[in-house]
Parts: sequence; structure tokens; C-alpha cells
Amino acid sequence: MKFTKMHGLGNCYIYVNCFEEQVADASALARAVSDRNTGVGSDGLILIYPSRTADARMEMYNVDGSRGQMCGNAIRCVAKYVYDRGISRRNPMRIETDAGVLTLDLTVREGKVALACVDMGAPRLRPEDLPVALSPEQMVNHPVEVLGREGRMTCVSMGNPHAVVHGIPLSLLGPAELAAEGRRLETHPMFPERTNVHFAEVQGPGEVTVLTWERGSGATAACGTGASAVLVAGVLTGRNGRKATIHMPGGDLLIEWREADNHVYMTGPAVEIFSGEWPEG
Repeated sequence: MKFTKMHGLGNCYIYVNCFEEQVADASALARAVSDRNTGVGSDGLILIYPSRTADARMEMYNVDGSRGQMCGNAIRCVAKYVYDRGISRRNPMRIETDAGVLTLDLTVREGKVALACVDMGAPRLRPEDLPVALSPEQMVNHPVEVLGREGRMTCVSMGNPHAVVHGIPLSLLGPAELAAEGRRLETHPMFPERTNVHFAEVQGPGEVTVLTWERGSGATAACGTGASAVLVAGVLTGRNGRKATIHMPGGDLLIEWREADNHVYMTGPAVEIFSGEWPEG
């Protein structure tokens, strides 16, 4: 089975062209290829299929084999894969996901996609959209204890669930602390389907730094839907403006929540690392 490893700001996945390849057990394959000791090493698996409603369809699987609805960094790489290989040369391009069909404006340099601006759609702010066992009034600035300190958590769905925590200095969150607190919140009973967790530190109206713990994958260098949720949470709580650069360990994303259509727009790079062959499909 042929595969390609790609990344968006260090958030790397293994991509398989299911226009040509067949995958019998996607969950098992995700666990195998993602292993950084015995596999290729990645944050999960992305399968690229034909779509009846868009230029292509992406299926996302986390490191633990669980199915994810959407990944903002991965969808940019899917668009690059589809465009660069001539599967579709439409620009804007439409990609079908488990969270719906999203549109991407592509920046093409020397015949290949370098950047993509993704229309992430409108944020979903009802408890049942995540889901979370809180009332609508409790979803914004809800008190939450982290490392013995009181932070403030805001819940946002961008097609997948996110809990954004403000008020905890990122300097306190080393790898061990991020793993412990991220895992604890990810699996907290208030999130029946688990959640992605983001610790955000606001530098100003247009600048936010984030550390991320992804549901089913753990600490990751970047998260596109998470960066979108962080911006929305900051706007809802008056901490940042509607357009900001989100700094993550893997690099920066430009996020804008436009009042005109209530949609969130994410702009960032997509990079191909290498291709190879996996011995099992």
C-alpha cells in the first residue's frame, strides 16, 4: 500500500489515496502506522476517497484508532494532495468531512499548493453540539481547576469538540503536566464523547499562544480546529479580537471569525514530507 506523510505546522498524518488503494481495517492501520517506534510515526491516518458532493472526501483516524470528525491541519494537506496530483484542480476546492463539506482557497506556487485558507464554517455553541454536560450559560468562562489553580474553560465545537482553558500560565505546563491535565480533561465525565483540550495564553487582541492535547492523539504540535476554537473562545470572553495569529509549538495559524457570515477562516501551510510503501493494506 502506497502512502504519503504530510504535515501542517508539525501536525503530521499518514495519507492514503483511496481512489487507488483499499484499506480493510482503518482503525488497525492507524494504530500501526502512527507508532513512532515500529511504524512510520504520525498523529494519525487520513484516507482520501472520491466524493459525490465534493472534490474528495477525507476520513480521519487518531493514533489510538478512534475516528475523528475533522482536522484543520489535515484538510489543508488533503487539498494539497488532491491538487498537486491532479485529482482535482478546482480552486476553491471542496472537501467532504464527517463535519460537513468545507471550502478551501488555495495559494499555488510553481504548480503546487503552499497555503490554504479553509472556511471552517460557523462555530457551534450549544451543549449538544460537543456534547458537554453543561448548560449554555455554563459553557463560557466555566471555572475549572488545573494544577491546583482556577482557570476558566469555554466549550466550542468546530465540527469536533474543544475545551479552551484560559488563566493557566503556559510556563507551568511542561510535557508531564500537559499530559496529565490534558488527559484528565479529555476524559472528564462532563464530556461523554471526550474532548480536545487547549490551554491558551493571550498576548493581545491579535496574538494568542496555545498548548494542545488532542482527543485520541495526545500532545500535538498544532491543531487547526483547535486554533479556531481558541479564537472563538477568546472573542466570547472578551480576551482577543476576531482576527488573531495563533502561536503553537509547530508554528502559526491566522484565524478570523467574520461577523458578515459568522464563519471562521483558517489560513496556514501544507507540506509533503515523503512517500513510501506499507507492507499491509
